[in-house]
Amino acid sequence: MLTGTTLIVVFALAIVLLIVSISKWGVHPFLAIMGISLLLAVGIGIPLDTIPTTIGKGFSSIFTSIGIVIILGTIIGLILEKTGAAIRLADAIIRIIGEKHPQLAIMLIGWLISVPVFCDSGFVIVNPIRKWLSRKTNFPSVTLTVALSAGLYVSHVFIPPTPGPIATAGLIGLESNLLLVIVVGTALSIFPLTAAYFFATHIGKKVKSSEDLDVENISQAYNEHDLPSTAASITPILLPIVLMAGGSIATFAKMDGFAAELLIFLGKPIIALAAGLVSALPLLWRTKMGKQLYEITQDSLKTSGPIIFITAAGAVLGQVIVEAGFVQYIQQNASSLASIGLFFPFVVAAIIKTSQGSSTVAMTTTAGMMGFYFSDASLMAALGMTTPIDAALVVMAIGAGAMTVSHANDSYFWVVTNFGGLTPQNGYKTQTLLTLIMGITSITALFITSLFI
Repeated sequence: MLTGTTLIVVFALAIVLLIVSISKWGVHPFLAIMGISLLLAVGIGIPLDTIPTTIGKGFSSIFTSIGIVIILGTIIGLILEKTGAAIRLADAIIRIIGEKHPQLAIMLIGWLISVPVFCDSGFVIVNPIRKWLSRKTNFPSVTLTVALSAGLYVSHVFIPPTPGPIATAGLIGLESNLLLVIVVGTALSIFPLTAAYFFATHIGKKVKSSEDLDVENISQAYNEHDLPSTAASITPILLPIVLMAGGSIATFAKMDGFAAELLIFLGKPIIALAAGLVSALPLLWRTKMGKQLYEITQDSLKTSGPIIFITAAGAVLGQVIVEAGFVQYIQQNASSLASIGLFFPFVVAAIIKTSQGSSTVAMTTTAGMMGFYFSDASLMAALGMTTPIDAALVVMAIGAGAMTVSHANDSYFWVVTNFGGLTPQNGYKTQTLLTLIMGITSITALFITSLFI
């Protein structure tokens, strides 16, 4: 099996080939990712008899994690669209924040929601509001897609009780000082969110989605009095968020007993989204559309199917990289990178993120390499990071690296591009470039802050 620099070069060539095959040669993303994953597995020397198992493991991981979530979220979203509930919610947001800065509103909504909810699930849940907010304000769909993606992603890597930041803080030695991580993560969020705001506003003028090309203003088909109430409209979105937040709190507070088990059960994304779907069903009957449930479900499966399969293909690529020993290679050669100080955990997390796709895996792997800040034998000590404040900065540096960058092997990339009506080519111009800008902005802000602490 290939190792060392050769492995890195082969991986880099595979990513370049993947981008070219999708953006230049017009190969369908599913075929491109699966084909290159297979070629890469053979090329780096994974035993031939284990390659099918590796592919199956990566592919099935999506179905056991976010596959059902995507389906349930898509059904909820289509119900909100068909019944006019999404229009009602868009109207409510416009009344609160006005029509001049909807990208700021949707970004902050995403940022708040992603504290207890994974960014993939959060995007699926909030997408109907984003879509109708774009139509109601005549703002470019891409601007709001990028803004929502950014808001969700920042909380996902910086602020507990999202699993990634919690695990990272624990592995660094801040398990009992999570409040410090929350405060630092909240403060740091200002910088990447500001950069994302301006980028979203700019890129929305350059890139068009299929939603922008659909000039029909569907909202005109609804009479104001036919729309469901705001409370009924927001329940299918708010209920899953509340349930997932409850599960996060129970885990975060290390609660025990039946109440804790129930909260954790209800807080699982699949169960929470199922509850959200049940709460959305009355909207159909209130708007006399109950007989359309079968059609809505069928249309939702047609919409979510391609997203799930492309996302699963991306997971296959990530699994191949894991089986190749890429992460272990980085761990073994960590000492040669340690001289760059706070940039070390950023670079390591960014390499692992870019290679295998998962921000949470990138964060936990990098944090495990760093060790406890109070241990003399850890990389933290080698970097001179020996106080709780230093450790919190390292957690943030790892988070910044774990968002750099989102591309074809990241499930979130496909959720954002597909639900945002973007082609893979435009996904690289928006989601990938966005995460690069946010990551660099975050580590720059961290470095400057470290000079004064």
